[in-house]
Amino acid sequence: MSEFIQKPKLRFQEFKDEWIKQKLSSRMEVFRGASPRPKGDPKYYGGKVPRLMIEDATRDGKYVYPSIDSLTLDGAKKSRFLVKGNVVLSCSGTNVAIPTILAVDACIHDGWLGFKNLKEVNSEFLYYLFLRLYEKMQGEATTGGVFNNLTTSILRDLKLNFTGLNEQIKIASFLREVDVKTSRLKNKISLLEQYKKGIMQLLFSQELRFKNEVGNNYTNWEENSIGNIFYSEKGNGIPKGELTEKGKRKCILYGELYTKYNEVIFDVESRTNSGNGLDSKKGDLLIPSSTTTTGIDLANVTALNFENVKIGGDIIVLRSNQKINNVFYAYYLSNFKKYKIASRAQGITIVHLYFSSIKDIVIDVPSLDEQTKIANFLSVIDDKIRLVNTQLENTQQFKKGLLQQMFV
Repeated sequence: MSEFIQKPKLRFQEFKDEWIKQKLSSRMEVFRGASPRPKGDPKYYGGKVPRLMIEDATRDGKYVYPSIDSLTLDGAKKSRFLVKGNVVLSCSGTNVAIPTILAVDACIHDGWLGFKNLKEVNSEFLYYLFLRLYEKMQGEATTGGVFNNLTTSILRDLKLNFTGLNEQIKIASFLREVDVKTSRLKNKISLLEQYKKGIMQLLFSQELRFKNEVGNNYTNWEENSIGNIFYSEKGNGIPKGELTEKGKRKCILYGELYTKYNEVIFDVESRTNSGNGLDSKKGDLLIPSSTTTTGIDLANVTALNFENVKIGGDIIVLRSNQKINNVFYAYYLSNFKKYKIASRAQGITIVHLYFSSIKDIVIDVPSLDEQTKIANFLSVIDDKIRLVNTQLENTQQFKKGLLQQMFV
């Protein structure tokens, strides 16, 4: 049974008809993938037929190229084979209700739902329809042990809103253009990050050197230890529960050094009313001092050039009585000395880093003028990356708005 419903808020002018709400089963067949047994049997596994895994979809996004697993021809007969262009939906595991489109012919296992014999439904439109309803579909999932399972019966009975095929195609085409722009921006960010990584290697290894203002070489870099250039302070207090959006004081927690900030803090995002925490000084370098992962995560050095920001616990604060450019050393230590710093981390379950463990590490000391020139050059690259990231975020928000307003 079908029911006519309202029209979308945002619509191409040539379309006037009302949308129809119908069960998915009235528009297509819904089926579950299959897996050959026993798992890993060379009779069935390791051939040339691609087998879609959830990691493929989370890696590739909209169009997926299965590359992790494969089946033999005998294995494919015991699985579910689909040609490229088919929409599939993850139905079990920790990533439920993720839609993707096969970019090549492939088999799907029993962690995927497939769709065939579509009646007046465009495959790409169906993909966007599932993407829009991602949150709802997770809510429809039933709990099964440690996994969530989205069953064929849930999907067959799920009522979705459909318009005519021509409008579906136009909506899908418009959203595709937004996806193309998103991909280009992501690619631009990737290229800028690769360039930044490569240029830092050349600069910090001194294969590439800047000239001074009159065109002469700068003086040779000296060597010294972290402990001779810096002394340390410790952040303290400020549990996460004391963060508040309208707090009187800006603050930084150690976890934010992993999740929110890179080598330079351009704007402090968190606030608190707590009086705890070490007051920052312009020129500080912040290093997280504990993690539950690996030492490499502790080798993140972040420059802070704001006064009186409250610095929370589990943060090493490097300060210097010498004239140094802390932005230069944030880039230098986070990248050129990253693995050396990480090697000094201690612990198994909880990994710690102490100033006493890293103070003997030998570092390069260019002239202050050259430090500043390098820091400014790398900051310009980061400015470009941040600009493109903002464009990407705006495009992604634009797409979210389209998904809400172009569908019913």
